[in-house]
Amino acid sequence: MNAPVSPITFQRPVGDLVRDDRVHTSLYTDPALFDQEMDRIFRNCWVWVAHESELPEAGSFKTHWVGMEPVIVSRDRKNQIHVLLNRCRHRAATVCEHKKGKTASFVCPYHGWAYALDGQLRGVPHPESYGDCLDKGEFPLVSLRVETYNGMVFATFRDDLEPLVDWLGPARKWIDLFMKQAGGYPVKVAGEHRFRFPGNWKIQLENTTDAYHFPLVHKSFLSSIDEETKQVFDFVKGPGYVEDLGNGHSVMVMIPSLVDLEANLDAPIPERFAELAQALRDEGHDDTTVRRLVRAVGGTGFNLNLFPNIACSMAFFRVLQPVSVNETEIHHAAIVMDGGPAVANQARLRLHEHFQGPMGFGTPDDSEAWERVQKGASAGKDLWVMVNRGLPGERITEDGKASDVSAETGMRAAYRQWKKLMTA
Repeated sequence: MNAPVSPITFQRPVGDLVRDDRVHTSLYTDPALFDQEMDRIFRNCWVWVAHESELPEAGSFKTHWVGMEPVIVSRDRKNQIHVLLNRCRHRAATVCEHKKGKTASFVCPYHGWAYALDGQLRGVPHPESYGDCLDKGEFPLVSLRVETYNGMVFATFRDDLEPLVDWLGPARKWIDLFMKQAGGYPVKVAGEHRFRFPGNWKIQLENTTDAYHFPLVHKSFLSSIDEETKQVFDFVKGPGYVEDLGNGHSVMVMIPSLVDLEANLDAPIPERFAELAQALRDEGHDDTTVRRLVRAVGGTGFNLNLFPNIACSMAFFRVLQPVSVNETEIHHAAIVMDGGPAVANQARLRLHEHFQGPMGFGTPDDSEAWERVQKGASAGKDLWVMVNRGLPGERITEDGKASDVSAETGMRAAYRQWKKLMTA
């Protein structure tokens, strides 16, 4: 059962709802704030919409959302990627209801207006009734601005927004490191599963940069792994850190030795991957390739949060989709090595299922915690959520601010960007 939606509760100016060490609970519960976020944040940011591997050839498409607005991400015959509002220019019906596929055009099921892969209006049934008053060139599907970085596809409504590479800033380095999980092959989205939880989208945004909860919430996961692996995941008191990368982005480095998967390839192969390593040797791969593939399968030792809607976390993309002030849809997209050894990709998927899958040990426990936060946020009308952990030890770095791995530095980074956009 969803938590009740509160009426408008905040009496303070929006800028006063975010402080250096806390945020007001109305950020989770107020419908008016949610509506403002969809306009001031999701219409004024670069928003992640796809990975290029989801559009493998001309005619490929997927449907997605930018905030609350439905879009189609398509690849045209010239291999160009487009992001189009999923709304017929005639009477506003959606022109595509499939999650993904391949097509030559998009045809509105209501009156048959047909659009090309780039959104241009190509055909109108019975055009004679319009006489000379319909110029098809004036009625394409509305197109968003699109830019890509290392296979990641982003869109924005704003033509004057800074280039994507500038928006990402220091986060680009971490995207590049994340893509090394392909072990020398291209990264490929192998599929995704979707679920909803009864809570605000920012609760999940916080979670991907929250190491503090791990040993408590994920006891069931820790009880399911061997002692060697358990030591790897005992990182709360370890040498990791959280860093503010600017523009709301942040990285949480849990296992520093697994930041660059191509470094220290001569390190011992963990026992849990011994069988995989032998299978790869049996296929004829040399020792260096075996070690590179095994490291890739195990995944990176960091979580990268890209404001406002995607996290790159070990072996998958986590995409958050706001549904309402107290409901969020999550897409977990598993990534594999495109063209890589089947045995390695199978091992990667089993690891993903173990923690992030719908029957895994991680996601159900996280979802329970997120739901409880939303319920608790509805208790009281003028209360605050603390995000001050690690603040006393926070230090200035070349890229931004950083603190220990269990610090809430990443949350503070996201809320500073939230405040900037909501008060612009």
